[in-house]
Amino acid sequence: MTSRTLILLRHSKAETPGDLVDFDRALTERGESDADAAGAWLADARLHPDLVLCSTAKRTRQTWHNAAVALAQGNNGHGAPEVHYEENLYFGGRTEVFDLLRAVPDTVRTVLVVGHNPTVSEVSALLLPDDQFSGTVIEIKTSGLAVHAGNGSWSHTQPGAMRLVRQHTARG
Repeated sequence: MTSRTLILLRHSKAETPGDLVDFDRALTERGESDADAAGAWLADARLHPDLVLCSTAKRTRQTWHNAAVALAQGNNGHGAPEVHYEENLYFGGRTEVFDLLRAVPDTVRTVLVVGHNPTVSEVSALLLPDDQFSGTVIEIKTSGLAVHAGNGSWSHTQPGAMRLVRQHTARG
């Protein structure tokens, strides 16, 4: 069976909405630093995505960009991942995340999803198998990462299918 890894990353700290449209909120200075730290953590943990699925919102694109720069500095010969900017990661919910994952080709071993709460936390909790889920609420904070591992085809991604193997909240 093919092993696969899913990394869920909640966007970093963003500006308060104020007069801004939510979609256009940018990262704060702290958010930029935390996104850099998320990329450095991924590099240190040797978690190099083959595919990135990123929300189209400004703060998620900025989170990915900053993380990607830090990740590339510690890439140890890994090439840059393929990146898809997905509107459904902003406008949709957990169902859309599962749909996107089920469409991932089986040649991809590691996927990084850069998205928003509550969806990122809900997907992480839903992925837990019964023996790992103890009614615990998973709350992924800004710049938080949840790493799940599973076997088989991406097309069979469903609730209960991937163990939570690591968690980290990046702070720069």
